[in-house]
Amino acid sequence: MPDRHTVLIVDDDPPIREMLSDFLQEEGYDTVVANDGASALQVLRQSAERINLALLDMRLPDVQGLEILRAVAEKGLDLPIIVMTAHGTSSTAIHSMQLGAYDYLTKPIDLNQLGLTIRRLLEHHALAQQVKTLQSKLNEYLIRERIVGSSPAMQEVYKLIGRVAASEAIVLICGETGTGKELVAEVIHENSARADQALIKVNCAALPETLLESELFGHEKGSFTGAVSQRKGRFELANGGTIFLDEVGEMSPSTQKKLLRVLQFGEFQRVGGSETLYTDVRVIAATNKNLEREVEEGRFRDDLYYRLNVIRITMPPLRERLEDIPLLTAHFLDRHRYRPGLPPTKISEEALQLLMSYSWPGNVRQLENTIERAVVLAQGKLITAQHIALDSPLTTDNLYNITQRVRTQTPLATIVQEVESLAIEIAINQARGDHEEAARALGLSTKELEARFRELSARRLANLPSAAGQDKER
Repeated sequence: MPDRHTVLIVDDDPPIREMLSDFLQEEGYDTVVANDGASALQVLRQSAERINLALLDMRLPDVQGLEILRAVAEKGLDLPIIVMTAHGTSSTAIHSMQLGAYDYLTKPIDLNQLGLTIRRLLEHHALAQQVKTLQSKLNEYLIRERIVGSSPAMQEVYKLIGRVAASEAIVLICGETGTGKELVAEVIHENSARADQALIKVNCAALPETLLESELFGHEKGSFTGAVSQRKGRFELANGGTIFLDEVGEMSPSTQKKLLRVLQFGEFQRVGGSETLYTDVRVIAATNKNLEREVEEGRFRDDLYYRLNVIRITMPPLRERLEDIPLLTAHFLDRHRYRPGLPPTKISEEALQLLMSYSWPGNVRQLENTIERAVVLAQGKLITAQHIALDSPLTTDNLYNITQRVRTQTPLATIVQEVESLAIEIAINQARGDHEEAARALGLSTKELEARFRELSARRLANLPSAAGQDKER
């Protein structure tokens, strides 16, 4: 906070403005004066950041003081206001406090009381700001406790979660399978104003169209074969809370249309019903599809896409944040202990390098499964490369990407490095971490393979090349 606080004095009576200004300056405050509501609002528009407090007369020549209070509240300004009036009534006092006034003083103003009130107000405001800052830091800490990673890509995710969690905005979480989209939805809900209400999850890809509509919106008795009783849908159950629509890109056109109506008007009808129901729910959606392409190809409604794409959080694939693998590995070793009560299993440097050199098509979920399996295979002892079971990363998609790189004029040296990296990775995986066997398969000496493996690992960590052949930032 600044060393000297600035007080805005809003009063149409010149002698009162001068008296208050002189008194506050003697008390060590800077002052700015306004003789009507329009002037006061102009000051706030131009320099609200330097005003720490306002003294507001309730009766001004152009507007009522209540209108100023309302305008400050609507603009979201964090400005403490003390109301002054010579015509105090209970209703005016109540309305002032409801609109956010800190205190209500009657004229003639007792300057000693005013000075005490201002000191108390500023102390209270400073404490409130400290609490707000600490709460923000706590929220960020809690987010990081739930989601593991310190890479620049994840830092951006944390910041975005922190900004949007407290709002009511719809959030669309995009990313490949296994990147942690559901976990992000949970963290957003837990840090929102709806945290004490339900978080209802629906996997839109797990149910056929007719069942998905019933799951989301409920159904009436007899609406279809097997509907032996009325059933509430997930939107009804989530009223007051949050609904998480996973794999929203898998919805049929019919279900998309009904979802759009809920997002637009908060209303829906059960399957087989005619009664219009209403729900107050925050929507978080997730997809592993390119919804823009789905819209272009006519499989996803453009109006629904624009409704969902208010706040977008893109989860980076694990191959683009390889530097997070040591943290993730330690986290999963702590979670998946060989037996309850035992310390976390340790992992060798060679095994960790193997994890760091893999492309992880299944992302964080695949890494967790790999670590859990390795703990069992190692029986809680040191995990070595022989305990790391990885699928071959060389797929039709990889080969297609190489073709694409040639078409996009990717330098030959880059393509050769990537192919060499894949070949060494496959050989080591097939040899279950045995470098001597892997070297024989590639016609190299063990020493030469290990040197190339270290060089490729270091280069990959430094440059983090993506599957599209683009350089990634560390």
